Amino acid sequence: MSSQFMPEEGTSDYEELKTNPDKALLKRFTSQLLTVLGISLIEILSTHSSDEIYLGKRDSPDQWTSDTKPLEAFKRFGKKLEEIEDRITRRNNDEELKNRVGPVNMPYTLLYPTSKEGLTGQGIPNSVSI
Repeated sequence: MSSQFMPEEGTSDYEELKTNPDKALLKRFTSQLLTVLGISLIEILSTHSSDEIYLGKRDSPDQWTSDTKPLEAFKRFGKKLEEIEDRITRRNNDEELKNRVGPVNMPYTLLYPTSKEGLTGQGIPNSVSI
């Protein structure tokens, strides 16, 4: 990661970049400590906890409301999300579709509505608080 822009032509930093590129580039990178802190923060904020509640799910739907219309609509919404996840899985497994896994052979999972615990790259939390 870089904490500064590359130097512009005509500046003393640009001259240093031309004469000693290694030193000039190393001055622009963030310190190892700040890099580790930044990556650690991203990992912590991206990790799903074991009690995560995902979009279309409730930990206790009967306590949310007793009105049948919203409960039925919520169930339909949850079913629709399950269908979307199934569709994503089918498309990932369909070898006739292009660009489904990419050069690293990793399937698309970013918009899976649910996830397992941990850093998975999938799952849409019901709410986010930082």
